[in-house]
Amino acid sequence: MSRDIGVTFDYRCPFARNAHEAVVNAIQSGALPDVTWRFVPFSLDQVHVEEGDAPVWERPAAERGGGVLALAWGIALRDEFPAHFLDSHVALFAARHDHAKKLHLEETVREAVATSGVDVDAVADVVASGRPLATLAKEHVEAVDGFAVFGVPTFIEGEEATFIRYMERGRVDDLTRSLEWLDWSRLNEFKRTRVAR
Repeated sequence: MSRDIGVTFDYRCPFARNAHEAVVNAIQSGALPDVTWRFVPFSLDQVHVEEGDAPVWERPAAERGGGVLALAWGIALRDEFPAHFLDSHVALFAARHDHAKKLHLEETVREAVATSGVDVDAVADVVASGRPLATLAKEHVEAVDGFAVFGVPTFIEGEEATFIRYMERGRVDDLTRSLEWLDWSRLNEFKRTRVAR
């Protein structure tokens, strides 16, 4: 049976990185051929906006928060340069979590995205058009209003949304196991009180 699963991301979250590396590994290895994946941007900066304040996507660039620029580039790649999206997606997570670089700096984002071989200036032109910010606004609000999404990574399938934190990076076996539970809606929360590390 074919499945369509969305998974939210913000490049600043280490748990989103763990999950998205697993999703990318599954796609690139063909491990889950019955799943079509959708990558859903979700702004952690917007989650922390006080009620009544302007949303991050309506603010001047300097006031948007640390993750919005990288999200705009990720959306531009996903929508207009899909052949380069997966490699750029992993590279943007790595820029933050492996190299401790600041994602609000355009040079950081450009450097990460360039590793995929994409025309970086062409991506920058799409970002400058404002289309990716409009898409971020639309998809973030749809996730919140339609599924009560509060963070990343949240897996969305059908009418259900499930927030999952993987402790290890890129594990397709962890991804496969958790997909078996996505439609088990009688389970609301399963959380360890301690994680041995």
